[in-house]
Amino acid sequence: MASVLQTIVEKKHYKFISGEGVTWQEAVRLSTESLIADGSVSEDYYKQIIACIEKYGPYVVFDHNVAMPHTTENAEGAYKTGIGFMVCEHMIDFGEDEDGEKKEANLFFTLSSANPEEHMENISQLSNIFMNDDLLDALAAARTPEDILEAEKKYPCEE
Repeated sequence: MASVLQTIVEKKHYKFISGEGVTWQEAVRLSTESLIADGSVSEDYYKQIIACIEKYGPYVVFDHNVAMPHTTENAEGAYKTGIGFMVCEHMIDFGEDEDGEKKEANLFFTLSSANPEEHMENISQLSNIFMNDDLLDALAAARTPEDILEAEKKYPCEE
């Protein structure tokens, strides 16, 4: 079975941007473009993600400068289950959380969910990636799809 990162590359669900001067809202929109391209989500799916972040704060930003933009399960405009991956050369500022902690990200794993089982499998694999600091560092340095696969090969996740 293909890993999440292999699937991202196979489906061309990746994007590499500078990120300089990009707002978090624009970054969320950009992170959905690869999912829009193959019909996984609608063109305005990102607006639901932005609305959730505006309502609940930067809950999508985790340690190690990782963002996992998503909205509710079976959201309108989510036609296929998938993950869009985006690397930004510059940090994207999401502001502060309720504790006043600054939230920034340069790795985006944007989720769409149309199938609960596939979605949970994706979440499980992503959680393994998020606990692998060496892999996250290598992914942050990725500038090509080949770099993504090389990072995974060099720093495999535990099963």
